[in-house]
Amino acid sequence: MKTLKYIALSILTFGMVACENELVEDFRDLNANDDVVLEELTVGDLDFSNYVAIGASFTAGYTDGGLFIATQENSFPNLLAKQFEKVGGGSFTQPLMNDNFGGLILGGNPVISPITGDRLFTERLVFGGAGPVPLQAVNPSAMSTTDFALNNPTGPFNNLGIPGAKSFHLIASGYGNISNFPAAANPYAIRVTGNNQNASILELAMAQNPTFFTLSEVGGNDVLGYATSGGESDIDAPNYDPITDSATFDFAFNNLITALTSNGAKGVVTTVPDITSLSHFTTVPYNPITPDALGDQISLLNQVYGAINQIYIGAGEPERAIVFSSTEASPVVIIDEDATDLTLAITTTLGSSPTFVPFVQSLGLPAAAAPLVAQLLGQQYGKARSATENDLFVLPSSSIIGEVNAEHVVSLITESGGLLPQTLAGTFAVEGITLPLEDKWVLTPEEQQEIANATAAYNTTIIDVADANPNVAVADLRAVLEQAAISGYTYDEFVMNTDLVFGGLVSLDGIHLTSRGYGLMAREFLAAIDAAFGSNFIASGSTPVAADLPTNYSATLQ
Repeated sequence: MKTLKYIALSILTFGMVACENELVEDFRDLNANDDVVLEELTVGDLDFSNYVAIGASFTAGYTDGGLFIATQENSFPNLLAKQFEKVGGGSFTQPLMNDNFGGLILGGNPVISPITGDRLFTERLVFGGAGPVPLQAVNPSAMSTTDFALNNPTGPFNNLGIPGAKSFHLIASGYGNISNFPAAANPYAIRVTGNNQNASILELAMAQNPTFFTLSEVGGNDVLGYATSGGESDIDAPNYDPITDSATFDFAFNNLITALTSNGAKGVVTTVPDITSLSHFTTVPYNPITPDALGDQISLLNQVYGAINQIYIGAGEPERAIVFSSTEASPVVIIDEDATDLTLAITTTLGSSPTFVPFVQSLGLPAAAAPLVAQLLGQQYGKARSATENDLFVLPSSSIIGEVNAEHVVSLITESGGLLPQTLAGTFAVEGITLPLEDKWVLTPEEQQEIANATAAYNTTIIDVADANPNVAVADLRAVLEQAAISGYTYDEFVMNTDLVFGGLVSLDGIHLTSRGYGLMAREFLAAIDAAFGSNFIASGSTPVAADLPTNYSATLQ
């Protein structure tokens, strides 16, 4: 079986070439606004003397798979604070990392990411010429020096953005206590708690008596872990990360708003975006398997799947049929947890077919192996189906589609009692072709609907709570990202979209924003402040300038 080792590279390269001519003109027309007369900045009775930001990754300035000094300096709260300085805003402190490599260490060793759960948190991503690559791939000496047990900065901090934090984490005592790590503490929270390790993030904010606040992307991580795990529903799976139920979210959000406005402070909250529109979920196509990649194996594949397809049809589910084309790209094969389990039907039907024994013998196996092979095929394809355009694939799947799964090879050999030779076992262990992709690599329509339902419920709560409180404005981040995904979103002279690498809005990890994206976010906050409280940041031109903010960072950045 010819594998698809470089499928990720080809996918990304194609997308980049298509976008490059449209989006690389990155310049500013300095004379465009020569005739525009701007208003004088006024903010009425708004008090920005002590601005505190609470949130998660976006608030922290997380980008390109990591957090580092340069992007922290371009975090949307820091960009807001620079505008607030014009009207009496005070100093704005952030828990800056030690370097621009990204990532965290503990006792000199890298730690697991609280964002992805399974990615070693040692470095950020950079553009490698054809797509995102780890920083160390182009700068082998790059290694984080930020040890969250040894050299945390001294607070208090105005930026309390905690990458990986869910809604209820922000009100949880001990979330920043290193003695609770890794089971119930977040390394980024540990960095901001200082000597008050059991204080919640909310308590750290309230201790500063904020006069103005932003509460952003609360609810994003409540669905993100489930989404990036492909909707994993097995509680015993290492990447199991369930969606936060609405009651828990409602309790946390109401507590946050009640506390933050208790002393009369005004602030802005954001809606939760539909995260499945981000490039982490939209870059990998459902049908990346080309005839050239399969070579002369197409006939054998269709022979195997042809028999199984008849069983799908007999069960009344012809849409599950798996067929590889010799003329155009074919869909990958996936496991669908919601599909009817036809394991027994496949095993018994194949085992009783008079043509199955000759097929088994054609593989170089003895006729006596037929029952065992039927059983293995039943187990492998009992809940399989062909992917459709309605399925979404997480970005890391691009690196495994077409690869031989070595663990599955060993499993097949072991389950067959050594009857299957390694070469044949490898033939039936090619990810997405002969071995259906596990649930962790794909979001089915049912799983997407679960995410959509939870997101909608969170947003209902956010809007209802804000509407009931005159001190709270709403920046509709959901609408911004929806428009960016559909038709692009204008920020100064740039039209930004959610495409990976060249869209300008979403960073190389496919989830978090670029620094320019955070500039856009800051502008949307300022627009919401104007609309709710009568200021005129937008009309006075008091906003971050898009052209001053990068969409990527060099691998040589120290």
